[in-house]
Amino acid sequence: MAVVDPGLATAHHSATDAPRLSPQEWGMLAFLMSEVAFFSTLIVTYLTYMGKDQSGPTPATALSLPLVIGTTICLLSSSGTVHLAEMAMHRGLVGRFAMLWSATILLGIVFLTGTAYEWHELIYAKHLTISTNLFGSTYYTMVGFHAFHVTVGVIALVTLLIVVLRNEMTPRHALGVRLGSWYWHFVDVVWVVVFTVVYLVSR
Repeated sequence: MAVVDPGLATAHHSATDAPRLSPQEWGMLAFLMSEVAFFSTLIVTYLTYMGKDQSGPTPATALSLPLVIGTTICLLSSSGTVHLAEMAMHRGLVGRFAMLWSATILLGIVFLTGTAYEWHELIYAKHLTISTNLFGSTYYTMVGFHAFHVTVGVIALVTLLIVVLRNEMTPRHALGVRLGSWYWHFVDVVWVVVFTVVYLVSR
């Protein structure tokens, strides 16, 4: 009579029971990896030309650190709320999910509003536009693309919230929430890098 090693049986069950990614999740991961490459190119370009053109405003004279610290806190806090919202979805707590998901959306809008205010000050008070100098060109390109991604994220989160509230929760809705959460965490991580490079290193 063959004797089965309990350790091997446990390992077999662990491998069999391990969660597998769905095609949609693999697709999102592939998309996010391409976005990592895209933002890496922008960041390397910014670092390459950093300090090489001193005509016009520079990061030290143009950028407002207190303002961006406030908006950064809002955006990073939204990673916490979106995670808690996803956990509430898994537990079937629709009301708690809606509250936390809405908080994430609100924090994203606050971040975008702060970015818009900062750009207004840079353009009209500091006279920094995308064509002023190399700093202006690289700054508006990198921060602008990030703001665009946050805007897309806010629209996606609002859409998911409406879909979940108008229909009963299904596994498909849970998958959409998970993918939306992944995307939102991605834009937050990208902002940490952008903030470090633009507002700390280049000053």
